[in-house]
Amino acid sequence: MNQQRLVNTIRDKASFLCVGLDPDPARIPVHLGSGPEAVLAFNRAIIEATADLAVAYKPNVAFYEALGAEGWEVLKETMAAIPEGCLKIADAKRGDIGNTATRYAQAAFSAWGADAVTVAPYMGRDSVEPFLAFEDKWTILLAATSNPGAEDFEFHGAEGGQPLWRRVLEVSRTYAGAERLMYVVGATRPEWLAEVRAVVPDRFLLVPGVGAQGGSLEAVCAAGWAEELAGGLLVNVGRSLLYASSGEDFAEAARKEAQKNQQAMAETLAQAR
Repeated sequence: MNQQRLVNTIRDKASFLCVGLDPDPARIPVHLGSGPEAVLAFNRAIIEATADLAVAYKPNVAFYEALGAEGWEVLKETMAAIPEGCLKIADAKRGDIGNTATRYAQAAFSAWGADAVTVAPYMGRDSVEPFLAFEDKWTILLAATSNPGAEDFEFHGAEGGQPLWRRVLEVSRTYAGAERLMYVVGATRPEWLAEVRAVVPDRFLLVPGVGAQGGSLEAVCAAGWAEELAGGLLVNVGRSLLYASSGEDFAEAARKEAQKNQQAMAETLAQAR
């Protein structure tokens, strides 16, 4: 999916909702059973209930890896269940060099059928450019994340006293294929989100942390809006949507949570016009 198609999808759906598909087997409704089959049934129901409201889905690879060999098939089938026109993000946070990075990219883009993959930039250019070599695919670099441990490195000074996340943004723009970059910026740090947007005004930002982590959709939009990209934001909502109900009505409850977010997004898009 190219950037213009993503922008068009956001405008058509009046939404920039990304659904995080991180299925915890302990929280899957009991009537679905247990094991990999239950996880897949849960994912399919969530996707079906929200497909007209979301523009992207983000399965976190760890939740599938933990299921063993069958988990890889569940991941592949989950990706296949995501409808055409929605961005399929493999949240893998890969970070290695050379042939290894290329194989990670092949796994995400070819074996799993993802349109985008999250990548850790710590090892630099030769850990990122192998992902960028895949045309019509997106590499989403971790920049200023929402976890408490981000303070350990991301927000400390690099050259010139700038925080490390700012150097990630600036240097990565020089990489071959940089036009296929997006960035992860946490919703719990809106004061930094505005600074990120100033450095990368022409890039989409994947924003986790709205909902269960306490991030504010209003603050995210105020800080990170990019008008030419229909906002340029993919706001991820995970646990508050997936587990809105633990009963047989879990999919209906997830849809209501998705609708609440989408309606707020639609209002923001309308005001921006």
